[in-house]
Amino acid sequence: MSDARIRKQSVNIRGHRTSITLEDTFMNALRTMAAQRHLSVAALIAEIDGNQSTPGNLSSAIRVAVLEWAIEGGANRPSPQKQSDET
Repeated sequence: MSDARIRKQSVNIRGHRTSITLEDTFMNALRTMAAQRHLSVAALIAEIDGNQSTPGNLSSAIRVAVLEWAIEGGANRPSPQKQSDET
């Protein structure tokens, strides 16, 4: 099952370098979630981190945020298309 592979990702959050460990499925969903909200992945992660009531495991907080987004139907909304620079 390739979507279950866990990978370590490095991200900058508010000028601080940190790493998260997520399954490919969650990372892909996080990218889609960020695109739908017109945010960078790092900005979305910073938001998730800032919303933790008790700061702890950031990777777990991301999984919970992605799960809540999916339950609310976010996974079924189309991602915004990248606009072409050609006119």
